[in-house]
Amino acid sequence: MKLADAKQQFISSWGAFASHWGINKTMAQIHALLLISPDPLTQDDVMEELSLSRGNVNMNMRELVDWALVSRMIIPGERKEFFTAEKDIWKVATQIIKERKRRELDPMMKLLATLEAVEGDVDDKHLKQFTATVGGIKKFGAQADKMLEAMVKADEHWLLSTLLRFFK
Repeated sequence: MKLADAKQQFISSWGAFASHWGINKTMAQIHALLLISPDPLTQDDVMEELSLSRGNVNMNMRELVDWALVSRMIIPGERKEFFTAEKDIWKVATQIIKERKRRELDPMMKLLATLEAVEGDVDDKHLKQFTATVGGIKKFGAQADKMLEAMVKADEHWLLSTLLRFFK
């Protein structure tokens, strides 16, 4: 397989995997392009390489910067902004975990805490089932939260970091 074909397949596949991470396909394709690019790229470079509109690239690039997966760079003597992706896949995965936790798990846990405080007759089977279900989901969410926090903080703790690197 030639490099150009391999790059195209990687970009396409990274975009297809994106739905599993909570990132849209175009955003992931831009991220993939920046991941495999040895040099920072401008939005014009991305538009040309991926055949995307300026608005689409601009919107998705801002989102990638918000997710902290891509950084803006200023190159002396250049008027355009350049962008580069974090190349350490462990850091990329950790950042995606942190962002998804903030956007999805944290609001869900807040909602479940509110729902768990439902009022009603303690002998009502519907109330019992509702509170049991909400409580079970909340317990599972709390365990998931602890696991995700441990993964995110793994680099801060030598032992856990060493164990997790074993799986890299």
